[in-house]
Amino acid sequence: MSICNFCARRCGIDRSQHAGFCGMTEKIRIARAGLHFWEEPCISGEKGSGTVFFSGCNLRCVYCQNRDISRGGAEGRTVTPAELADIFLRLQAEGAHNIDLVTPTHFADKIREALILAKPSLNIPVVYNSSGYESVDTLKSLEGLIDIYLPDFKYFSSELAAAYSYAPDYRSVAEAALTEMHRQVGAPVFDGDGMLLRGIIVRHLVL
Repeated sequence: MSICNFCARRCGIDRSQHAGFCGMTEKIRIARAGLHFWEEPCISGEKGSGTVFFSGCNLRCVYCQNRDISRGGAEGRTVTPAELADIFLRLQAEGAHNIDLVTPTHFADKIREALILAKPSLNIPVVYNSSGYESVDTLKSLEGLIDIYLPDFKYFSSELAAAYSYAPDYRSVAEAALTEMHRQVGAPVFDGDGMLLRGIIVRHLVL
């Protein structure tokens, strides 16, 4: 955290002292944790996804539908890795099909700690739900802890990526990230009820 390079922006901010481009300091901040029924059907199913919405965002698109969470900064509450692990297990006990980590990138190190604590008792898949603007090194640090990758692929155009997400390198970054995600988890694998157990699904190919 003294020189934060978790995401592809590599802003180098000391997040123990200041917020990074993502708007967050080193402390994990979550805006909501609960059963969520509005992801893709193979993620939400009938019982819901055990979704944790993390505050802040490393991409910060101008059109964000969760702007209060991604830009608000003060939204949500802080938790420790141990408390986050307990949240994962609580969501599992409530019947969640999976643990769905939404916009997790800027807390990847702490999430890794939480997953290592929770994994011995966690028997549902873990979903990494992101913008696709990811550091390959950060993804590699999570290998073996993530079962499903659910990234966006927002832009082919560097001009549009710069205009709407301040990320002219989005396409090249996302292509490398998706390649790493696929290397880790492979093609989608579903159970008999059509629920996703493992693999990568890419969504939102738009501009």
